[in-house]
Amino acid sequence: MATLERLNFDNSYARLPDVFHTRLTPTPLPDPYLVSFNAKAATLIELPPEESGRVDFSKYFSGNRLLPGSEPLAMLYAGHQFGYYVPQLGDGRAILLGEINNSKGESWDLHLKGAGQTPYSRDGDGRAVLRSTIREYLCSEAMHGLGIPTTRALCIVGSDAPVYREKMETAAVLTRLAPSHVRFGSFEVFYYRRQYQHITTLADYVIARHFTSLLDQPHKYARFFEEVVARTARLMAHWQAAGFAHGVMNTDNMSILGLTFDYGPFGFMERYDPTFICNHSDTGGRYAFDQQPQIGLWNLAALAQALTPLVEVDELNRMLEEYEKIYLAHYLALMRQKLGLLQPHDKDIELLEELLGLMHSSQLDYTNLFRSLNEFDSTPGSRNEALRDQFVDRDAFDTWATRYGARLRGEKSRDAERKTHMNKANPKYILRNHLAQAAIIRAQQHDYLELERLLQLLRKPYDEQAGMESYALPAPEDQPPVIVSCSS
Repeated sequence: MATLERLNFDNSYARLPDVFHTRLTPTPLPDPYLVSFNAKAATLIELPPEESGRVDFSKYFSGNRLLPGSEPLAMLYAGHQFGYYVPQLGDGRAILLGEINNSKGESWDLHLKGAGQTPYSRDGDGRAVLRSTIREYLCSEAMHGLGIPTTRALCIVGSDAPVYREKMETAAVLTRLAPSHVRFGSFEVFYYRRQYQHITTLADYVIARHFTSLLDQPHKYARFFEEVVARTARLMAHWQAAGFAHGVMNTDNMSILGLTFDYGPFGFMERYDPTFICNHSDTGGRYAFDQQPQIGLWNLAALAQALTPLVEVDELNRMLEEYEKIYLAHYLALMRQKLGLLQPHDKDIELLEELLGLMHSSQLDYTNLFRSLNEFDSTPGSRNEALRDQFVDRDAFDTWATRYGARLRGEKSRDAERKTHMNKANPKYILRNHLAQAAIIRAQQHDYLELERLLQLLRKPYDEQAGMESYALPAPEDQPPVIVSCSS
């Protein structure tokens, strides 16, 4: 295990040519203090939890003091935002301190979000607020608990320094961990600048770091894109199965490794609505829940365009055509698990879509309905009244239940065993917006108990947790909805 002064930095991204980044130090955060430390994430860089108790810990993770071995920089990239190309974006409020190698041979970027202005800040102040850092901190841990590829968060350091968004808030810095922060937009910026040699350099770098099996293969750039397509398709399937909406699927927010990346106005769907929009800024619904798989493909097409100097267009298009097949296969596999089905059947999509339609018309909670399906009695003639009474059209549910029961019996499903399997596929707990907001309000008053309680809860979302039943409930009917936007 390492101390703060002995973290094993090896900063490969800093060794890329200067065109890829701008070297600079973080802007000091006035009077920083530790808000929360994620001991589980700290194991990734082999940092012992007692290090978080040091008086200088908050100085290191606010950027006020540089960690020995770090080489801070802001990364350059561009991207398509809401469908329109923006020629230069880059880390406008974040700084990559460097990469830490652990004893397993893994490498983790150490990234300060909210560390001050950079050359890419445009008109921004370079800061993050406590509200947004708590949302990302909790949701990245929630996604990890659900088994969905994601970045992680090491800690939050706060400050009473004022930062204005829609209203005056307080500043904070989130330390994010990821194997890489390279995005689709990291390639786009050099394509549109016609600096094709830098596309080659970046592709070689990413392959050497993260796709080592491709190094000696012919057509390695084509195989690289093929792998990105597959990872992205699988990620979209995970999001859809979990009822998760990202909110801002711009190409600069798309990880080249297929990770859930750049948490902002995300939302876990409560009442099932395929057109659910979690981002108040998305007035056109471009990034609505049911649009996410198609947007994943759109973004991959934008990346494919940027890779045309390296791969033939016909080859790129052939790989894009595989996206839908990979997505659908993975999505159906995940949904079969949620339904407790062990064997694929060509009528499964009809069975699923019929259930989702009934859930929509009855405005049922997506997470809770699937969790409650574990109690389904597949015995012929069973009424399943507890389930049935959740639906407005009970006759329609009866019709569906008859088909579902027959499907289960056809593969000799045993209800007790099925319940065990379904509880591992259907979480009891998700990060509902009203839960995150309650933790934020408490934290803004320097009370972090609710933040820590949620962090612990979300690490084991599939488990029954004594005394926490209220955390599985939707927001109360009389509680105003939590509005999140691109500033979130």
